[in-house]
Amino acid sequence: MELLQAEELFRKVLEGGSKTKASRLLGLDVGSKYVGLAVSDEKNRIALPLSVLSRTKTNINLMADDFKTLASKYSLAGFVVGYPFNLHGQHSPNAVQVRLLAGELCKTGKLDDLSYTYWDENFTSKCVEALLHPLNLKNRDEAKTITDKFAAVCILQGYLDNMNRKFRPADESEA
Repeated sequence: MELLQAEELFRKVLEGGSKTKASRLLGLDVGSKYVGLAVSDEKNRIALPLSVLSRTKTNINLMADDFKTLASKYSLAGFVVGYPFNLHGQHSPNAVQVRLLAGELCKTGKLDDLSYTYWDENFTSKCVEALLHPLNLKNRDEAKTITDKFAAVCILQGYLDNMNRKFRPADESEA
């Protein structure tokens, strides 16, 4: 796995798609217990909720296998990993676990053909929690996994919106 700047990864996605199959991205919301996942649509404009993976110290190889399967199934070019910056744009203490997961995935060697970038995840979980609060979900574990999955959607959607503004003209017609 290769760490790229946000713009480099999006260029790779735009160039990597073929006429029959587009390259897509997987958004990750990394937590201490779970990793929420979201996938982009084939035009890389919309983030869609996917699933949640359990995270433990001993299952990194299983996670890498899951990511490899998802990469094949969805024609993934890479990952957009939520990264917790503080309000001043500096690394927050929670950033250590995000870098640790990325490093462990790299060490497995199973994802060498993929790239990743970090994207600011500030307030994504809090926004999702606020949206879910009126649903009054009683099962705490279910609420947590839903929050993680939709936080990944927020991370990936923020990235897609930003990159599409930079790289695609506003008047580009949909083919």
